[in-house]
Formats: sequence, C-alpha cells, structure tokens
Amino acid sequence: MPPRRINDSYMDVDSDESDVSILDDDAGPRKSKGKGKAIDRGRDKGKSKVKEQPYAWEASYVRSWDTVQEDERGSLQGAVQDLIARGRRKRLLAPAAAIRRTIIRHLIILLDLSSSMMDRDMRPTRFDLTLQYTREFITEWFDQNPLGQIGIVGMRSGIGERIGEMSGNPQEVLKSISERHKLEPNGEPSLQNAIEMARSSMSHLPTHSSREIIAIFGSLTTCDPGNIHDTLDECVKDRIRISMVALAAEMKICREICDKTGGQFSVALNEGHFKDILFELIPPPAQRAVPRASGPGINPAADLMVMGFPTRLPVTSPPALCVCHSELKSEGFLCPRCSAKICDVPTDCDICGLMIVSSPHLARSYHHLFPVKPYQPVMTMEGVAYPASACHGCAVPFREIATPAGSLATDGMSPLGRYRCPECSNDFCGDCDVFVHDVVHCCPGCGK
Repeated sequence: MPPRRINDSYMDVDSDESDVSILDDDAGPRKSKGKGKAIDRGRDKGKSKVKEQPYAWEASYVRSWDTVQEDERGSLQGAVQDLIARGRRKRLLAPAAAIRRTIIRHLIILLDLSSSMMDRDMRPTRFDLTLQYTREFITEWFDQNPLGQIGIVGMRSGIGERIGEMSGNPQEVLKSISERHKLEPNGEPSLQNAIEMARSSMSHLPTHSSREIIAIFGSLTTCDPGNIHDTLDECVKDRIRISMVALAAEMKICREICDKTGGQFSVALNEGHFKDILFELIPPPAQRAVPRASGPGINPAADLMVMGFPTRLPVTSPPALCVCHSELKSEGFLCPRCSAKICDVPTDCDICGLMIVSSPHLARSYHHLFPVKPYQPVMTMEGVAYPASACHGCAVPFREIATPAGSLATDGMSPLGRYRCPECSNDFCGDCDVFVHDVVHCCPGCGK
C-alpha cells in the first residue's frame, strides 16, 4: 500500500514502528486514524495499570529490606525490639499447663537428594542450604534433646540410601553429612522407599521412646515401587510421627501423610522461613494418649524405665578396649551393670542393653516438661513500694523514663524494660528474659 501524506510527513499505515515513532515525536494531540494511536493509547493504559496494580507475586512476596525499618534517629533498635516482642508474644500465647512429652526421642531425617535440589530459587542452591540448615538443626536438636538419637536417610535415584546410622553422638551424625561430594543430588526421589527404610530402623525401639521422621522434600514427584498408602498405614500402626518441610509446593500425599501420623507439614517461602519451620520441630511433640489396662494396682499416668549412671574414667586410667568401636582408649565410661567400657554417653550398652545417661543430660531434658513460666511485662510502677533499681539477673540498672509503648505493648513489651517473674516477683531486663527462657530454662530468682 503506498504511503499517505499527513501534514508534510509520510506515514506507512502498515508499519507499526513508523506509527509509533511519528506519534511519539509529536507532542500535540492528533486526530489521525491508524494503528499508531491505538498502540499509543494501549501503552498509556499499560503504564497506568502497572503503576496502580503490582504483579501478584510482587504483592505477596515479603522483602527483608522492607520488614526492617529505621526510626527517626536512623537506628534499628526499634526493629530489633519488634522481633523480640514477637517471640515474647508467641511465648505468652503458649499453653501454661504442663504437657506430657517424650524426652527420649529417636529421629530419622530424610534428605531429598534428587536433581530438583539443584534449583537456585534458594541461594546458593536448595541442596547447599539444606545441608547448612541440617547441620545447625542437628546441633541444636542434641543440645535440647540430649537423650535422643538421630539417623540420616537420603532419597535419590529412586531408592532410599542410608547415609548415617542412628546415633546419640552429634559428632558422628554431623560427620555423616560433612562430605558434600558423597551426597551429590541425582535422579528422582522415592518417598516410599525412604520411609520404609526409616521404619525398619525404628522397629526395635521400645514403646516409651518416640519415633519421628522429618523429611525435607524439594521435588514435586516421587518414584515409588508400590502403593505408598500401604506404607502410610504401617506407619500409623507403628505410631511413627512424620513431619515434612516442602521446598517447592504442597503435595496432597505429603499433606495426607503428615495429617494421618500427627506430624506437621509446611512449605518454605524463603530461606528465613525454611529455617524457622525446621527449627520449630526441635522441641519434643506432645505424647499421644495410650489406652491402658485399669486396675487397683496400676497407675495409668506413669511408666517406669531402667537407666544407669556410669562411672567416668580419667585420662590417666590404663587403656582398654571399648565395646562401641573396639579401640584402645584411656578415658571413657563404665556401664554400672556389666562394667563394659563406653566412649560417650548417653547411649545404650552394647553388651547388656542398659540405657546409660549422665545426670546433667537427664536434668536438661526435663526443661521441656516443666518450662519456665513467661515473665509478665511491667507497664507501670504505681503501687510498688520498693521497686528494684537493677535487673535481678545481670544487675544492669533499669531506665527511669518510660519509652512510648505504642503497638509494642500489645506484643508483650514493657515500656519500662521490666519483666516480672510470676513466682518470685523479681524484675528482669529484656535480655535476661530471652536468655532465661531460651538458654537457661531455669529462673535465677526462684530456681523453678
């Protein structure tokens, strides 16, 4: 089609580029027909639409640099206090009554080692981040559950692969996942094979200990040799609790496995959320009610189990073979029943089967059963005859002028920086409050 002359300019109505360039160069409005005006009008609408309404993923994604805000002085102290307030508020909403929990835990961690773990939606990759968080999880898990044991099972190439035997020594568990080249992802995962391998590893455990499986699953498929629902029924029959952390999306079978076994299912949104939901599985779960025979001489609320406290051998003792590694060692522990030499505690004696623990490990396991009551924030000093001038824990003086509480008062923050124990009525600062509930697990004022 020949070009048409418009005000001493030529415009080809079949060329989109010439239409747009002419209309863009002209600042004034034109009453011309053709594609140029339609394209220009469509562009203006598109720009306004982008400005008014963001993308769906952009609206739902929470950016970390937006959650941390500076105050008017350019300090991040307000953001830090807000994070502490959320944790304190969560502690205040927790049930105050004592919950029956299992302190002797046996856990199998299922690691997805399929090719989907090499995706880079979590930096540096899902695989590297999973290994890093798994190491931190194992260290913290043994710190809070010293009487427990952990085993590692991998899922790759359609089979379940035993990576680490179940052990109560955190160094042995960490050593099994320390060499990255041996855990290189490959193929497709098999959830059924991994669960069957974990179930067979816990078939010999006593009834007073918990049987738990935590699966970190990054794939959207599972390559199973049979019906996974049969495996699920066996896990329910054996009272195995399965929890899952999905890195990709929610799968119906994963949700069904967690719901039927009483576990937790979560989908990680980002790196920080992945760590949070993984570390929420560290405290021991509430024990399920077990039907028992009733009678005049039976106590349905208590179970008795045999434990032994070993004798510690000094470094200067003569070397002897240990029963766990068959190596000559000087230091170690002696079983109180059969006098066999053992390297570390807590463990089960390989000779007589006695569970050997030390008194500090046993005492540290009880803080889950009897947690420290949450300290109440002190809002005002009215009615207090002789208020404490310093923290009862660290002796740091309290501030005399109250800060504006604002919205933090509803989150459990005190404008005076004082938090009072409901048992001994001693005042503690915010740092001591967090330290007592998260690390010490014992109030220094009343000893409870």
